Amino acid sequence: MKQIDFENGNLAGNIAASAIPLFVAQMLNLLYNIVDRLYIGRIPEVGTAALGGVGLCFPMIMLVTAFTNLFGLGGSPLCAIQRGRHDLRQAEKIMNTAFTCLLLVSAVLTVSGELAARPLLLLMGASAENLPFSISYLRIYLLGTCFSMIATGINPYINCQGFSGVGMMTVVVGAVTNIILDPVLIFGLHMGVAGAAVATVFSQFLSALFVLRFLRSEKAELKLRLIPPAEWPDTLPLAGEIASLGLSAFVMQFTNSLVSLVCNQTLARYGGAIYISIMTIVSSVRQLLETPCLAISEGTSPVISYNYGAHRYPRIRRSILIMTAVNLLYTLVVWMAIELRADLFIRIFSSDTDLLTDAVPSLTLYFRAFIFQALQYCGQTSFKALNKKKFTIFFSIFRKVVLVVPLTLLLPGLFGLGTDGVFMAEPISNVIGGSACFITMMIVVWRLTAPEQGGSGRL
Repeated sequence: MKQIDFENGNLAGNIAASAIPLFVAQMLNLLYNIVDRLYIGRIPEVGTAALGGVGLCFPMIMLVTAFTNLFGLGGSPLCAIQRGRHDLRQAEKIMNTAFTCLLLVSAVLTVSGELAARPLLLLMGASAENLPFSISYLRIYLLGTCFSMIATGINPYINCQGFSGVGMMTVVVGAVTNIILDPVLIFGLHMGVAGAAVATVFSQFLSALFVLRFLRSEKAELKLRLIPPAEWPDTLPLAGEIASLGLSAFVMQFTNSLVSLVCNQTLARYGGAIYISIMTIVSSVRQLLETPCLAISEGTSPVISYNYGAHRYPRIRRSILIMTAVNLLYTLVVWMAIELRADLFIRIFSSDTDLLTDAVPSLTLYFRAFIFQALQYCGQTSFKALNKKKFTIFFSIFRKVVLVVPLTLLLPGLFGLGTDGVFMAEPISNVIGGSACFITMMIVVWRLTAPEQGGSGRL
């Protein structure tokens, strides 16, 4: 597939060429879990309880994603910057260091997760009703941790080489397999939630295999290899640099896991097990609808990073403006759609009429001020792409830990809000956190890339 030239040509065209395959890939990647939930919610007699049980696994799944982002999203901007400087040897070293770190961490997570699965699920609010479903799903899912981390963590290194079409295909292979296997295993072989987990693991294995095959082929500009233990001391500083930049992406997912844990516990206290199922659906709808924002942002990231390495500062500013305009327009449309017909989004995941009654107002509350989430994405992406570690980490912690978690704990007890307070925490944090992140980014990045200064280069 054609390689994108990030340094030349029309910026909007470059961003679109990078973002569209990423959008398709992320939508299909989302199907790994979305299709599972769609079918699980329709298992006869136990669908709602099973859906809640799988929802309790989200914090652990998010934790795996957090460690994947630590080295995947942490190293890919650095790799793109080195490509912009035409230092392919260093770019390849960054990719291979990240690959080795991902394999080591996946082994630790698999073993520790299998050993601690039951106590962790109980801590997350599992009840006698949904614990069997949670255990069945999580223990199988964790067996595919290595495949998941390779497929998701190394894919950004394909994209930063300009092969976003190949990156898309690595996800297509797994997603299509998952869609085919889910109904066969869940309903055809009567495996229930265990069948959904088996389908996901096998699909992730195929995606990982596709990633490895491409990055070992002649088409890849950078070749993938496992760094032997004898070379670890020399690559340790580089691993630290990758992790330090990836810490913001790690913190975002880790705090998402923390928020999910706090939400489940609070909802169980004020609304019972059905509200854990509702939060599972709300989270699923959000993942579905935020994917275009993530694709646009991540599609713009290598363009920004490459042009930073090439000292093309005006192109950095224009890239950020394009990303912001598209994200704001999209989130405005989504916000309006939720306000008008929230029930349509709920029905994607459940046909339970009793659940629908409570889920519609919850979803509407949760998506209020969704447009401000676009500001968070644009600010965080710009900081990450330009290796501004302190800002990315600060704003990740600020929105989730400083705002969402305390609000989730405090609002339900105020003014008799109950479960509504849990869903209100998100829009409040979006307005405050998103605005603060974006305004800070504009001030910092615009000052350092001002045309009259020629760009200070101290990004």
